[in-house]
Amino acid sequence: MAEDAQFAADKAAASWRTLGGDGLQIPFVAHMGFSLEACADGHSEISYAPLPEHQNSLGVTHGGAIMTLLDVSMATAARSDTPGQGVVTIEMKTSFMQAASGPLTARGQLLHRTATLAFTQSTIYDAKGRACAMAVGTFKYLKEVARSATLLQRAASGASPE
Repeated sequence: MAEDAQFAADKAAASWRTLGGDGLQIPFVAHMGFSLEACADGHSEISYAPLPEHQNSLGVTHGGAIMTLLDVSMATAARSDTPGQGVVTIEMKTSFMQAASGPLTARGQLLHRTATLAFTQSTIYDAKGRACAMAVGTFKYLKEVARSATLLQRAASGASPE
């Protein structure tokens, strides 16, 4: 069982490296267990199997986990045509349509982009294909994020920043 969890974690980590280069790590995304299934041409798809500790008091996936999945899928769609360039969330509006539980899939889409901003949307679907939540968001593109993130992570771990 522990080996299966480690395999899933390794697969998820590898999927994110393809987006940001070998130096990019997203600790919170890895902690949540999001797996990047597709990322190209303004679209992204992320799978997520919520753990029991990701549930709210009603026994369904917590809204914070849902919003994080929406945010990451929109950011990933925004980055899909410029993998080495990062984004930060400027604004996000979320609508919860029904309770979400079990395996979930988020599909993000880049609707429009300027030199500095990305306008996106994402919808989360449950295993039966029902839409559970959706969001629209605006993201700001960052310059040289992969190098900056790598340097920050090396400094935090005590390694030489080179």
